Amino acid sequence: MRNIITISRQFGAGGSTIGQAVAERLGFYYCDKDMILKAALESGTLTPEEIRHYDERVPFQFGFGQSLFDFYNKPLDERLFNAQKEAIKKVAEKGNCVIVGRNANIILKEFDKTLHVFISGSEKARLKRMCEKMPDTPEEKVLEHLREVDRTRKKYCKYYTSTLFGHAPYYDLCLKSSSLGFDKCIDLICEAAKAE
Repeated sequence: MRNIITISRQFGAGGSTIGQAVAERLGFYYCDKDMILKAALESGTLTPEEIRHYDERVPFQFGFGQSLFDFYNKPLDERLFNAQKEAIKKVAEKGNCVIVGRNANIILKEFDKTLHVFISGSEKARLKRMCEKMPDTPEEKVLEHLREVDRTRKKYCKYYTSTLFGHAPYYDLCLKSSSLGFDKCIDLICEAAKAE
């Protein structure tokens, strides 16, 4: 069984929701950005003030400013990225885990018993889902944010891993939640994890 599952996802495609359901079904530990940041903090290499400071900074090479919604996907400083990388490895070393985001698929590429998943969705379906989650935000603002987060994740991935975000060769399984539905995505991931 593959007991380390990483999930990368387009914004609004439901990767976190799917990841939580997979972890629950398999009885695995679920790990997302907040838990990774907490583990980075517990490592003692950064203070809470540094984490807050660095988690709001954008490396100069990114070439874009902060947005109203950066709490969803904040680019990281090198020190925090490295602290997170070590935290992700520590979680993976224990096995039986689902890790969402933060380029865990690349960080854990040398680990055995891994299943690296990418969840995408049509822009229309992702926009609809995010409008439902942010009902007080105008649709055009949600669409602008959705596209910005997609761009940010691509730049973040390229900057820190020199790979292409969402590019099939970096994953074992690529699923389109807008076509398959969340339940089918969960089924397929669990089936793939159980396969030898």
